[in-house]
Amino acid sequence: MENEQNERKRPITYWIGEGGGWLLRHVVSGLAATGITPNMFTFLGLAVNSWAAALFAMGRFRQAAAVLFLAGFLDMADGQVARRVGRVTAFGAFLDSTLDRYSDLALYMGLVVHYTLIGRSFYMALAAVAMASSFMVSYSRARAESIIPSCKVGFMERPERLVLLIMGGVFNRMAQVLWVIATISTVTVIHRVRFRMRARHKHSEQSANASVHARVTGFSRNDFSTGAATISCTRCLSASTSPRATSFVSRVSCRWTVIFSG
Repeated sequence: MENEQNERKRPITYWIGEGGGWLLRHVVSGLAATGITPNMFTFLGLAVNSWAAALFAMGRFRQAAAVLFLAGFLDMADGQVARRVGRVTAFGAFLDSTLDRYSDLALYMGLVVHYTLIGRSFYMALAAVAMASSFMVSYSRARAESIIPSCKVGFMERPERLVLLIMGGVFNRMAQVLWVIATISTVTVIHRVRFRMRARHKHSEQSANASVHARVTGFSRNDFSTGAATISCTRCLSASTSPRATSFVSRVSCRWTVIFSG
């Protein structure tokens, strides 16, 4: 009885999410049963995005928004299908991310062509700025995460940008949408740069507070597994007096303090 009352008290957004999840699971099951590989869905998504870009270039914003909605579904379906059929691979994720960048480029180029054809040079430049700032959102995260574990701060990731482009097409307010994308994307890039700087300063402080020592003499490689050596390292093993110790610990991430003690 109490559970039924709790179910009734759930907000309408919960039931919308549940309904959408139920529909998505059944659609993904149907797509997985077709035998089409996840990578094929990724290429299909690029083709549909290119179709939407062509419609943007011709000024058919509402039709482009409808096609872009389908493209967004395909972008989401490839990963879902990959998980359903057990074919999640690192290459698939790399391919999906790469083709997403081409899809973004096609959409914004469609808008650039449209505003060029109608002689609106200011909005042509605005679409180009929105395109560049959108790319920088993805690039800043990828570059930061090659140095630090995670950099997911900020807003205006690709799903948010697609939703805004769809809304701009449906309500014929693309100029306002481009302003929002260009502005918030730039703010997000600045936020991520600041986040990376703070992470670097934090790492530098940790390195400065710990001393780099190596006291290793006369041991074999097996001594590491038996704990016969003591090594304390926070950044590099350049101070090590043993070439064997240096070659062994150079494979250890410099973010950590490594201690082997007997």
